Amino acid sequence: MITVDFNSDLGESFGNYTIGDDAMVLPMITSANVACGFHAGDPDVMAKTVTLAQQNQVAVGAHPGYPDLAGFGRRKMAMSHQEVADMVTYQVAALQGFLPNHHLHHVKPHGALYNAAAKDFELALAICEGIKRVDPSVPLYGLANSELIRAGQRSGLPVRSEVFADRAYQADGSLVPRSQMGAVLTDPQQVAQRALTMVTTGTVTAITGETVKIVVDTICVHGDNAAARQLVTTMRAVFDDAGINIHA
Repeated sequence: MITVDFNSDLGESFGNYTIGDDAMVLPMITSANVACGFHAGDPDVMAKTVTLAQQNQVAVGAHPGYPDLAGFGRRKMAMSHQEVADMVTYQVAALQGFLPNHHLHHVKPHGALYNAAAKDFELALAICEGIKRVDPSVPLYGLANSELIRAGQRSGLPVRSEVFADRAYQADGSLVPRSQMGAVLTDPQQVAQRALTMVTTGTVTAITGETVKIVVDTICVHGDNAAARQLVTTMRAVFDDAGINIHA
């Protein structure tokens, strides 16, 4: 039987501002990437999200990003590799402190940091350094076939190859920039069938029509996607019908 993890980026509210519908998404997923206060989230939101995830028996991972609240961490920042390593350590350790057993299920970089590290091996190594200072045994979630996966392997971290059900792909296996039309997918049936094809064939069709080979350990649906609840609900139903086991 095929087994795959469903993950989502959650805990991205801040103060009085609510982003995403975490309470409705959590019952449908198996692992949560919780914002650590730099691109989104705050200490109170982090604590509440961890508690809610545990109530739903969802594994908790850290979701560190650039210090960019105004841009939601989706703007690349000019930082030295040491600064990147330090900020990753800071965020991962902060979220770890909210877990009763202080053990994270995984770490997944966020937004512009994730996308930049997918193509920049040295930047990806800096992220891995930051993670290892907290826990060298925690798995790294990274874009399938990317430099982030290769850096994790080089660093000795366990790695999990991630694909995106609700994002369009380019022919080189990278994600289509959000500024481009068609980059974010919102139709539940389309997304669910696309995700199923990824898992069963190990391929995804690029926005320009090419077939891209991928490795699928975990599938992401973004928590701030307006259709997130419908997407994960439909995906669960389609995967259950196909006999695919969903587990962190």
